[in-house]
Amino acid sequence: MSRAGLDKDPRDVARMFDDVAAKYDLTNTVLTGGLDRWWRHLTVRRVDARPGERVLDLAAGTGVSSVPLAATGAQVVACDFSEGMLRAGKADRPELDFVAGDGMRLPFGDASFDAVTISFGLRNFPDPIGGLREMLRVTRPGGRVVVTEFSTPTWRPFELVYSRGALTVLPQVAKAVSSDPESYVYLAESIRSWPDQHGLAVRMAEAGWTDISWRNLTGGIVALHHAVKGS
Repeated sequence: MSRAGLDKDPRDVARMFDDVAAKYDLTNTVLTGGLDRWWRHLTVRRVDARPGERVLDLAAGTGVSSVPLAATGAQVVACDFSEGMLRAGKADRPELDFVAGDGMRLPFGDASFDAVTISFGLRNFPDPIGGLREMLRVTRPGGRVVVTEFSTPTWRPFELVYSRGALTVLPQVAKAVSSDPESYVYLAESIRSWPDQHGLAVRMAEAGWTDISWRNLTGGIVALHHAVKGS
């Protein structure tokens, strides 16, 4: 396949994730040195799901991020637009509620969820602000969103090592473990083109979210943004 361009055509992006689904979780763990598990743990803590709440895990992929959310007693819906990811998820985690859906046109009614979370998926949206508005629509008044995404390192020497080294090496490492290493060239490019922490907060505000805050993880390589839907 040809990798998705930075215009993020939804069909190209979906095919890309279909192709990497088989080894996607393993590849992420290898490429991050296991840090992906720690980032997921912190995301679950920030969502702070309670028993009986409805939580939408958007761009959930194979559901690896949904499992710890469901362990809180919340009713979790794992939603993704990649059929390959959903097939892999249903095979490995049949206990989860998987739903096929486009983040730009979610198949849920208004105010359907107490919380929405998306990890490492928003930058793949063709219109991130539009996607954030759609998340706002399906969240109840007073509900919250947690966006975990790659961001901009906050220490300049670290930023140089990361951008010039890690993101360049990422596609090379992926060749050893991924079922489609070319896709990781796109993923590295999408990280480089993504806004920094403040830039994402501005976009969330534009989409209508309030009380926006963020926490830098691993020196700002990843940022965890939290916001609330006004009542």
